[in-house]
Amino acid sequence: MLILTRRVGESLMIGDDVTITVLGVKGNQVRIGVDAPKEVAVHREEILDRIENAAAEVADED
Repeated sequence: MLILTRRVGESLMIGDDVTITVLGVKGNQVRIGVDAPKEVAVHREEILDRIENAAAEVADED
């Protein structure tokens, strides 16, 4: 795992098309912005887990 330190307003690039920007820090929360093409799926981990679990349940019903 790559660990980076960024300040508010600073960004990092993933590949050529995805930019992650630190928008703010308040207590233990960090607000980030993700600029990515529409064809790149961007999900919070807990939401992705729900999507995958729901898809698995549907597949089990078939």
